[in-house]
This record gives sequence, structure tokens and C-alpha cells, in this order.
Amino acid sequence: MPVTDRLTLSLLAVCTAILVVIALYLASAIFAPLAFGLFVLALVWPMQKALQERMPRGLALFLTLLATIVVFLAFGSVVAWALSSIADWLITNIARFQALYVQKTDWLEEHGIFVVGTLADTFDVGWLIRMFQEVARQLNRLAGFGILIFVFLMLALLETEEFRQRLAQLGKQEQGGKLIDAAREIAVKFRKYMIVRTQLSILTGLAVWGFASLAGVEPAPAWGLLAFALNYIPFIGSFVATLLPGIFAMVQLDTWLGIALVFAGLGIIQFLIGNYLEPLVAGAALSISPFAVVFAVFFWGFLWGIPGAFIGVPILITAIVICAQYPSSRWIATLLSGGATPDPSDKS
Repeated sequence: MPVTDRLTLSLLAVCTAILVVIALYLASAIFAPLAFGLFVLALVWPMQKALQERMPRGLALFLTLLATIVVFLAFGSVVAWALSSIADWLITNIARFQALYVQKTDWLEEHGIFVVGTLADTFDVGWLIRMFQEVARQLNRLAGFGILIFVFLMLALLETEEFRQRLAQLGKQEQGGKLIDAAREIAVKFRKYMIVRTQLSILTGLAVWGFASLAGVEPAPAWGLLAFALNYIPFIGSFVATLLPGIFAMVQLDTWLGIALVFAGLGIIQFLIGNYLEPLVAGAALSISPFAVVFAVFFWGFLWGIPGAFIGVPILITAIVICAQYPSSRWIATLLSGGATPDPSDKS
């Protein structure tokens, strides 16, 4: 192929990628819940399939959706309880935060750093109420987001069998076979990814709960549950789960040494679990470049917010598996993975 043609194709590919990113950003209200729906489909399909072998398809679909809703509601209830416990403690002890703010402001002014006076006027209970109202609005948006997820999930479950049959017909062709293999491998890796994240989230929650109890940072159970929930969001969740208890420790502990030990202890917990145990538990099946994971989390978080930060790694897994199916794009899968990417055509 002439150099001019290759350059033209490269420019077209770059332009297409930019347009796709813009479309994903502008239509995030549709694409984000669709991506989540397909992700959840890969997780719950084995249950749907097992139930269909023992009962009518409609009843199996109902039970699968019911079980999914129960899991989501349980998770949401845990997060809501943790946030409400932290909010109650914050409102009860607002005077301590006000005193700390005044103390630090005076210290800064003594050293020639003056804080704008309007900040002191807004740091009160009214400011907290406005903050919680904003949190409530965000939760309402997530509720609508969840409804769209279940709509897409229900439709996908209704058509999964027919789609599998169409893929089986295409399986006689090379491209159809590659799609079947890729879909199967993606679903397996999604389930393994969620098992790993759930195990590590439980471990993180228990460790944070125990450490907060020993350090005297209240409310310790709420910090543990919040760390459990936030650990599903790589990097960003761990940072927030370390920062918030540390801030609350500043008004609960008397010495800077104690505050520093709280920050250090929480940081060590997150570091050991995220950087040592997670690669060990995940194993080679989910071997992904750490740089690619960081980029995926922040890139999709930029496009779709917190839901994008959560779904970024599954999207990355999907890209790696699909690229590995084709010789022309296998080099991309090799770069994004944590090691050598095996040739899918190698059955040995």
C-alpha cells in the first residue's frame, strides 16, 4: 500500500476515534446505561441459563431480574446507611469542625496568609444542608440511571438466546467464530473481575473498619462500609476512602501524630490490598497493564462520571479480548495487557 494511502487511512482512523469519543460524551445518558446493562448481562446470564433449564423462560427471566434488583438494592442500602451515619455524626459535631476551621484560619493569618472572610460565613450548617441537597440530587440521577440499566438488561436477556443462535449461524464463517469466542471470553473475565473486586472490597471494608475502631475515628462501621463500596471504583474510590476518614480524624484526635498515623494506616491498607493482593488474586487471567487501567478509569470517568470510572476496566477488558482475536490488532492487546497475549487460534 502506498505511503499516501496509509497516511490517509491513519488520519481517517484518528478522526473516526475523535467523533466516537464525542458521541459517547454527548450521548452518555444512553451509552453509559447500555454499557452497564451489557456488563450486568454477562454477570447474570449463567443464572438465567440455569433457571431456563428447570422452568419456563418467562419465570426464569423474572427471577433473574428480581435477584439482580435485590443485589443492587442491598448495595445501595449499605451505601445509604454509611452516608447517613457519617452525615448524622457530622451534623452532631459541626461545632468541632467550625472550631477547627477557625483555628487553622487564625494560624494562617498569623503567618501572613489571609482567608477570604466570606468562606467563614458559608462554613455553617446551612452549607451542610446545601451539600446534602446536592448529594440527594445526585442520588436521584443515579436512580434514573439504574432504571435505564434494568430496561436494557431486560431487553438483552429477552434476546440473548436469539442472538446466540444468530452467532451460531455465523460461526460457520471465520468472523462469526471469532465473535463467539470473544463474547465467551469477555463474559468469563467479567465474572472473574467482579469476584476479585468483591473479595478485595470486603477485605478492604473489614480492614478500614477495624483500623478506624482502633484509632478512634468515628463512625467506624460507616467508614468500613463506605470503603467496601468505594473499592469497586479503582484508584478514585481508594483515594476517597482514605481522605474522608483522615479529615474526620482531624477533629477527633488531639495530636498531629495521631492524625498522621491515621492517614498512614489507611494509605497502607489501600496500598497493600490494591498493589499486592489484587494482582496476586486476579492472576494471569486478568493481567492488564497498570497504566492502561489508570487511563481507562480516568478517561471513562471523564466521559461518564462515576459510572464511567467503575465501568472503565470492564471496557478495557473488552477491548483487549476483541483486539486479541485478530492478527492485525493483536499488538494493541499485547500493549494493553500485563504480559504476552496468547494467540486465540493456538488451541494447545
